[in-house]
Amino acid sequence: MQPVYFQNLPASGNAAVRTALDSCKPGYALPRYFYTDADLFAYDMRHFVMAHWHCVGHVSMAPNPGDYFTAELAGESFIISRGEDHALHALLNVCRHRGSRVCTESQGHAPNGRLVCPYHAWTYDCAGELLSARVTADDLRRDLLHLKKVRLHVEEGMIFITLAKEPLGLDHVREAFTASAKVYGWARAKVIARKTYQIQANWKLVEENYQECYHCGPAHQEYSKRHTYARPQAQRDAPDEAMRQRDRALGIGLKDLDFYFNKARPGQESADSIRSAMAGNFVTGSRNGAAVAPLMGDFKGKDYDGGFSFVDVGPTSNFVAYPDYALHYRTIPLSADRTAFELMWLVDQDAVEGVDYQVDDVTWLWDYTSQEDKRIIELNQLGVNSAFFEPGPYSPMEIYAQQYSEWYLAALRHAVA
Repeated sequence: MQPVYFQNLPASGNAAVRTALDSCKPGYALPRYFYTDADLFAYDMRHFVMAHWHCVGHVSMAPNPGDYFTAELAGESFIISRGEDHALHALLNVCRHRGSRVCTESQGHAPNGRLVCPYHAWTYDCAGELLSARVTADDLRRDLLHLKKVRLHVEEGMIFITLAKEPLGLDHVREAFTASAKVYGWARAKVIARKTYQIQANWKLVEENYQECYHCGPAHQEYSKRHTYARPQAQRDAPDEAMRQRDRALGIGLKDLDFYFNKARPGQESADSIRSAMAGNFVTGSRNGAAVAPLMGDFKGKDYDGGFSFVDVGPTSNFVAYPDYALHYRTIPLSADRTAFELMWLVDQDAVEGVDYQVDDVTWLWDYTSQEDKRIIELNQLGVNSAFFEPGPYSPMEIYAQQYSEWYLAALRHAVA
């Protein structure tokens, strides 16, 4: 049984959304209302975010029975746990007695495979089954009081959950991951670092910022030195073709696949895999451009191809892949003006810290870039808050941000129709 997170909005709420949709101008950024209104935030969660799949972590974060980690999404907390049957489960982190959070740590191990509520010690196994409820009535129906579950799917080691009653299909996701994550060996990777950044801004500003690199030149000089993606398309064509030739010479089967945003087939989750070249002599995203970890997946025993990949799934799950490490970038809406984004770095599962890699070397570039993103996104929100803010037109280098906004608006139009 799927839980209900938000009550249906009153007709007046729908009317306000319709009025805001009518104020949108094709080819222009969204008006102020879409980044500031608390009721619209609830509407976003119910009619857009909850309808999609979201990546919350990697199988290496709960490798053994009794292992678990927690994840936030749409104002809810979830426990991703490994049961005695070795299967993964996605459980609401809400005790069935009085509603306390059951797991309070971001990651851990449940002794003897038991999750114990800290309030009244109701005890569950890692599949969510209620095992004991101390000092309760003899006729208590334990079978009706298991932790609530949501649907979970693993694709090439990455764990996805959805809160939708009728989940979107995953055909596009499988195709995109086969053309990228599988080649990079994510199924045989491990998470070596997790960092969360708190941003005083609406979640759509965070995602729109991720979707465009128009800002990269002025805002991300270190990133721009290393990636041709920060340049206009005409300056990227020759390096990208050289990268593809290098792929073919190495026998690497990476592909560009675009099922993202409004290009996804009806009933399917959006996904894409986009390739781009590294700049100059850089082979990966590192301080000096040199390798920071052992080669992964199909690159093992071969060489760097001079490129990297972006992979995107749904509205909040984004990935960056180099031949020696990968990055999961997860947007977590919290309120109309607060968002968290979490970064997870992965390397090959056999790599040894201190021998094959140093955590600081692997995380440096994207930690640095994310701190820059936090600053510019918060400045963006401050400007959008102004009563005098008037959206301007998108530039050619913001095509994906524009498509993202149009995809979001189409979902809202469908919801109020």
